[in-house]
Amino acid sequence: MKLNKEYLSKAVVYFFLIAGSFMMIFPFIWMFLSSFKTMQEVIAFPPKLFPSHISFENYKKAFSMAPFGRYFFNSVVVMIGSVLCTTTTSILASFAFSRLNFPGKSLLFSFFICLMMIPFEMLIMTNYTTMVKLKLFNTLPALLLPFVASIFYTYILKNFFDTVSDSLYYSARIDGANNWKYLWRILVPLAKPSIFTIILLNALSSWNSFMWPLYITSDYHSRTLPYGLQVFTTEAGSFQELLMAASTIIVLPMIILFSCTRKYIVNGVARGGLKG
Repeated sequence: MKLNKEYLSKAVVYFFLIAGSFMMIFPFIWMFLSSFKTMQEVIAFPPKLFPSHISFENYKKAFSMAPFGRYFFNSVVVMIGSVLCTTTTSILASFAFSRLNFPGKSLLFSFFICLMMIPFEMLIMTNYTTMVKLKLFNTLPALLLPFVASIFYTYILKNFFDTVSDSLYYSARIDGANNWKYLWRILVPLAKPSIFTIILLNALSSWNSFMWPLYITSDYHSRTLPYGLQVFTTEAGSFQELLMAASTIIVLPMIILFSCTRKYIVNGVARGGLKG
């Protein structure tokens, strides 16, 4: 009887997990399949899940009706720049807060942690004014500069650096390694899982950014894919099949990236969020 109850409880748990997973995945399945449908199939009632035939005509029209090639290039440039800058600043700041001793270190780090409670939406006007004064409005650097550092990524990496034994640090110093060499030759190789997680999370965040490009860009020369999709809705009218094709172009690369690296993200966050 006890064994039956155990199997029943597991069956209920798996049922809800499968149902929840299906609810999360189905919109992406619908988007992908709809990108191959005709206009009549998209607006048909009752809805049809599968298209009558596979055709890439919607993708060709999407690229011709909006400059997605330019949007894609801008997104890649901003993503690479953001990843390089954020990863570098996170490594340096984490090392400083973890290994260096300077007055007010704990107070300053606590202040930075408190800043994590402030949503980015509250800082948009300040960042916007700064970019305008620097004459960077509607440029790619304006999309990058507000995100060259991250308190959250610094917090993750600092917690991992704290787990490294102090004896390793003192041994390296005795052998003649300064702080710079110790950081890049010892700590960074040890922190590869956490650093890899930071890179992936930052890439996903940069690729999907919408609100900031909405405010700081005004033409297609500096727009990225998410904002380009919003502009595409006005340029293409109500052609839902083209919108589904454009959405697939934007979402599919990140879905593939996350699917291939989800284990690294979970392990890196877990290792960076625990001490001891």
